[in-house]
Amino acid sequence: MPPSDQLLNHLHVRHVRSFDELVTTRFGDGVNALCWPRALQGNFEEVATKLEVGQGITHLIEEQLRALPLSPSGWMAVETMLEDHRLLTAHRLDPVLDCINGYLPVDDPGPLRTDVCSFHVDSATCEADTYLCTYFGASSEGLANEEAVRHIDLSGTRTRLLQHYGGVDDAGFREWLNDHYFDLHYAPLPEAKPYEFGVGNLWRVATLHAGSPVPPCIHRAPDPVPGQRRLLLIS
Repeated sequence: MPPSDQLLNHLHVRHVRSFDELVTTRFGDGVNALCWPRALQGNFEEVATKLEVGQGITHLIEEQLRALPLSPSGWMAVETMLEDHRLLTAHRLDPVLDCINGYLPVDDPGPLRTDVCSFHVDSATCEADTYLCTYFGASSEGLANEEAVRHIDLSGTRTRLLQHYGGVDDAGFREWLNDHYFDLHYAPLPEAKPYEFGVGNLWRVATLHAGSPVPPCIHRAPDPVPGQRRLLLIS
């Protein structure tokens, strides 16, 4: 999908022209998201439709994909997905191909939404980035850091979390926030303008880790639509 004017002019997004450039470009100067724009060939909708999956996230393996009864265009889509998987694996990453058929209900949603459909940042214990590509369905979207605020920094939300915690706002409370990932989720400001990752584009986004030269990329998965599947690569 060709990049939109919004992406081409975004301060935090840089476009690259190849896989090698995607994996070797260093984050810096405020850029915390790299996009390799691609117009992929193949019928990814056919692949998503032919998969026998239940509700929720199903990890896909090569044997499963190759067993599907597909048209030549469907096979082209499968080969594209597997090639992306091979490229990232060869780069010593751990990619996963997923079919997302909605999400399983959460027994206890807790005091604050912390699923992948909430704006959030990924965190890591060492230098690591997140790679994403949506092949079919609604794509993920990003948000500029200056257009968001952490939920825990909103007085009303912090008070509600503190009540749920049942203690005082001290080091123990901050540790509790971290243990439950509350400190990784963000609320868009009223003037925020999220940008779409787009279908077919391969992204690399910065995570929260010690020594990162840039703030982590705020992003989220789209809210599920009943009956609509997504095909996704994530690492």
